[in-house]
Amino acid sequence: MKKNNSPHSSLTNDDISLFRQTITGAKVFKQDTHRFDTKPKVSQAKQFAQQKKQAQSEFFFSDVYIPDIDTHGTIKYVKPGQDSFLAKQLRRGDFAPDLTLDLHGLNKELAKDELAGLIHECKKQHYYCACVVHGIGGGILKHKVPQYLVQHPDVIAMHQAPLEYGGRGAVLILINLPQSDEFRR
Repeated sequence: MKKNNSPHSSLTNDDISLFRQTITGAKVFKQDTHRFDTKPKVSQAKQFAQQKKQAQSEFFFSDVYIPDIDTHGTIKYVKPGQDSFLAKQLRRGDFAPDLTLDLHGLNKELAKDELAGLIHECKKQHYYCACVVHGIGGGILKHKVPQYLVQHPDVIAMHQAPLEYGGRGAVLILINLPQSDEFRR
């Protein structure tokens, strides 16, 4: 004898008639779909913010300007008018970074945007020291990142990071925070 595994096998005729009475008057509805002919527009505020961020990164970080710093050896820079001892303090690890930015896998244009964002966030959060991990790889960002950072008016010092923060694949930077001497170490 065959066993009936159908889900209706346990239903009685009374159950089926009760079900049919319950759904009497129900109508089948058609699923509506809407296809947009054009992409939704980006809000004007979001578009303005993107343009501002792009303008800031292009203003501060030029590929044409090549500063007089050695990017093939140990990277070090102190803005004129600042204490030259800052570079030594960065080298020794006297400053611990409050933020770390990892640029692995980014191209130059994206790296510029991220650097501008990092400096903006440091100023907003009153972070004095940050670490930028550029990696070693092909060496493109290793050479370009210090050249970009030197151009920014709020970067007061930079040095190749100590080993615990990335060594040759990273730089520590100090950000100028006006009216914030209490945050400095």
